[in-house]
Amino acid sequence: MCGITGWVSFHQDLRPGAPVIEAMTSTLALRGPDAGGVWLGAHAALGHRRLSVLDLAGGAQPMTDRPDRPDRAQVVLTYSGEVYNHHQLRARLSQRGHHFATRSDTEVVLRAYQEWGDALVDHLEGMYAFAIWDERAERLLLVRDRLGVKPLFWAEVDGGLVFGSEPKALFAHPEVTPTVDADGLREAYSLLFSTGPTVWSGVRELHPGGLLVLDRGGRHERDYWALAAHPHTDDLDTTTERIRALVDRAARSQLESDVPLCSLLSGGLDSTVVTALVADELRLTEGAGARLRSYAVDYSDQAERFTGDVLRTGHDTPFATEAGAFIGSDHSTVVLDPLALLDIEHRRAVVASRDSPIGVGDMDTSLYLLFGEIREHSTVALSGEAADEVFGGYPWFHSPKALAARTFPWLLVTGDEAAMPLHPELARTLRIGEYREDTYRAALGAVPHLDDETPEEHRQREMQHLSLTRWLRQLLHRKDRLSMAQGLEVRVPYCDHRLVEYAFNTPWAMKSHDGREKSLLRAVGRGIAPDSVLWRPKNHYPATHHPAYNSGLQALARDALDAPHVRDIADETVIGTALDTPADQLQWGHRLRLERVVDLALWLDHHRPALNL
Repeated sequence: MCGITGWVSFHQDLRPGAPVIEAMTSTLALRGPDAGGVWLGAHAALGHRRLSVLDLAGGAQPMTDRPDRPDRAQVVLTYSGEVYNHHQLRARLSQRGHHFATRSDTEVVLRAYQEWGDALVDHLEGMYAFAIWDERAERLLLVRDRLGVKPLFWAEVDGGLVFGSEPKALFAHPEVTPTVDADGLREAYSLLFSTGPTVWSGVRELHPGGLLVLDRGGRHERDYWALAAHPHTDDLDTTTERIRALVDRAARSQLESDVPLCSLLSGGLDSTVVTALVADELRLTEGAGARLRSYAVDYSDQAERFTGDVLRTGHDTPFATEAGAFIGSDHSTVVLDPLALLDIEHRRAVVASRDSPIGVGDMDTSLYLLFGEIREHSTVALSGEAADEVFGGYPWFHSPKALAARTFPWLLVTGDEAAMPLHPELARTLRIGEYREDTYRAALGAVPHLDDETPEEHRQREMQHLSLTRWLRQLLHRKDRLSMAQGLEVRVPYCDHRLVEYAFNTPWAMKSHDGREKSLLRAVGRGIAPDSVLWRPKNHYPATHHPAYNSGLQALARDALDAPHVRDIADETVIGTALDTPADQLQWGHRLRLERVVDLALWLDHHRPALNL
């Protein structure tokens, strides 16, 4: 995994622009701690930071079609991610006369472009974001993977555009200033997780499954992939076997690595299935004695103080330990001190990695610290992210209230008490309620349907589409930013697009055939996961329940309210209620409000954006 950036302008010669592209590239050093490089041409400059995972000796970037004479290159690539079918593509391209100098999947992408042009996107399987500059046509191609696992942002500049894995790379360009207006804050605090506009004025995110072309004729964007509705003709037994094969293939195909690899094992169904399949593949390829490392996270007070809430029904660690023993993984639990989550430098690092004021406070900080501990031993980790969206695991798929509500379902779970309380004057300007209603109608209009769907099937298709195209995207952003800030690559097998396509078109009656959530994934897990995990209710990422954390958070929030511009955005009266609540009585929603105020202050301090409200 890596960080990419670049600059194209048809109004000036960029060859003297080395200081600019080097500055842009250096902002991504945490994403690629192993190496960096830049390439400059008359109208394009590309940068790359590398986290070495495959072909450690080869695969340096930006990669050109003329490694012997990069100054005469016709095609230049800067690439982030993993193409899991690169061996198959290499064989096909070799048969077509292409020669390879490295073992890297990067070179496969380069040669695939030479063979198929923009149509290379139809051949790739994996998670990726990349840019190709075609010197012959003076043409830039930007591409992002189908589910949006890897991020890619861009902004207009004189005569062209700049792009990068993170907005911070764009801000290193002299023409791009971090600016926030009402539209950006509306987008951020509505919690609708749209793709395209961002919190930053003028900065856009390339759509998942999208590509952008820039040449002298202008800029053109299109989606090369999107969820589509198709009739499902398989019976339940055939469907179960097909799901099992797709999950199995996705997990096993993502094991390749030239550096240490592990699995994130929370003790839930999703991560246990992935860990079991990958552990089995490791034994098949490396011998019966091979053991996969697996990791869980816990807090030093959790066993004593765990308290259930709207998102959590039980303590993870006993289930994760049992699952690790059942699978035979080399399992470890990273135990965090709850008070370490209050460390202001940790929180600054988290906010800086996100480039956004929107996060989940202690859960982001603990994930960041977990990834830091894992990085001491592994460079690649596999995750169970996306299984709830693919198989219908969230409460809103099963709640009559959520199914009947005409709004985004996660807003019913988090509720307004967990939203940022906005200054009354700003709230009147943003009109978030109206924005949510308008966006919801537009989002439903984008859902593909079949003509003969029952009302139940129609609604469940809407819920799954909203979950896959909005809710999942913020989870993938969170995992990408916090893992890459620690130089850790996280792979997500449940985002395999063939699995997603098939499951999206599987009838709801099959997805819930045993009367529970994720029925099809549970069927996959039989025999490879312990029964206690198979039938365990959905549990979200753990949070600390220590009263000393709550009181420390209140202190941070009091300081945050005094930071510049915070009172212009946040409603100090509403925040004051949470500040005055006894620490041992602070409820989850009110605590999240305090987390958001602290994050807002740190974000404003780090980026110092121009505010045009």
